[in-house]
Amino acid sequence: MIKKLCLVFIVFLALNAHSQEGTTSPYSFYGIGSLKFKGTTENRSMGGLSIYTDSIHVNLRNPASYAGNNIKIAPFNGEGRPIKFALGGSSSSVRLKSNSSSARAGSATFDYMVLAVPLGKFGMGFGLLPFTSVGYKLESTNSEDVLTHRFRGEGGVNIAFLGLGYQITKDLSIGVNAKYNFGNIQNNAIEFVYNDEGDPLQFQSRETNRSDLSGLNYDIGISFNPMITDKLQLTTAFTYSPSADLISNNERVFATITINQTSGREFVVNEIEADLEAEGLKKTTLTLPTKTAFGLGIGQPHQWFVGAEYTLLKTSEFSNRVFNIDNTTFVDATTISIGGFYIPQYNSFNKYFKKVVYRAGVRFEETGLKINNESINEFGISFGLGLPVGRYFSNANLGIEIGKRGTTNQNLVEENFINFQISLSLNDRWFVKRKYN
Repeated sequence: MIKKLCLVFIVFLALNAHSQEGTTSPYSFYGIGSLKFKGTTENRSMGGLSIYTDSIHVNLRNPASYAGNNIKIAPFNGEGRPIKFALGGSSSSVRLKSNSSSARAGSATFDYMVLAVPLGKFGMGFGLLPFTSVGYKLESTNSEDVLTHRFRGEGGVNIAFLGLGYQITKDLSIGVNAKYNFGNIQNNAIEFVYNDEGDPLQFQSRETNRSDLSGLNYDIGISFNPMITDKLQLTTAFTYSPSADLISNNERVFATITINQTSGREFVVNEIEADLEAEGLKKTTLTLPTKTAFGLGIGQPHQWFVGAEYTLLKTSEFSNRVFNIDNTTFVDATTISIGGFYIPQYNSFNKYFKKVVYRAGVRFEETGLKINNESINEFGISFGLGLPVGRYFSNANLGIEIGKRGTTNQNLVEENFINFQISLSLNDRWFVKRKYN
């Protein structure tokens, strides 16, 4: 059953990822794109809350989770930590609105794939996930509503990571992730010129930019989960990622093009590559900002949990001469997440819906992006289900988030979005001690 679910899931992701960009947000025009990974489906269904760890789910935002919460589970003969494999994807439907017009857009993407393996008091995790995503198509007009510029962008940055966690005591775990960032960002801008009669000229000008990005960074995490009464467990977590530099190899090409008025297809007449070496822009350094997060929660193991988390991203540290844009600044970003879950009876044998995990949460985010002195903020409210499948507490997770990003002030764009997430969290036992020879 699980193998069939995996196959259907992978085919669905492959088809959708091939057909659409990872984002349709016009705000992905700025910097290196919109932040794509905001946690697993379980995290995002609780408002992005990532402080909770247990034995059967992977928490990719805190490497201390690889060591796991070693609460004993009967199906594992008292061994609390199975092999964990998780993969997830999402789709988004967005209504874009400005003071003068509105439009709809959609996207679907693969979000993460990870394997976590227990190694005694240690735990190891490795996998792949997207970090940022770029995907926009924008047009600007003059006072007479005549098209003057067209902008288009795609790409993003991905992360391949390897993490290690260690369980110091039954309540305290620490961990570290080593990450390799890689990817590219491509964008182009077309300037439209017209004759005296207002008809577009046969030849137009296009500027195309490409930046190939790569570099290393790391983050550390701590998780402390003591029982404060016979039934109640306190959960605290802290993660920290210092600033890091990515190398950006850049190229810029100017071209004269013609555009088919029916299909919109662009044909290059001639082109010339800009001498970025002479401008000192051929190879630049991009600074990824410092990130700090901490949270606190309380709950009854295997039954309910509620918590809150605060994240500070020093976006003001972001810098790269290639990405400097007029009327745009980066300030420190903050996120407040509040959420939790409820399980009626996790070990029920005959009533399926008593084993279902019900999740909900809310988040408030200041993205750190300011355009025309207007802060771009984001709000989302989310709900989710964890549906048991197969053995060993494996589950399929469904989530939905409804929210808003941006504003129509200062001729900007407001995004009203509905995000759908789906993931599989599969558990198994690979190494079983023999009881009889």
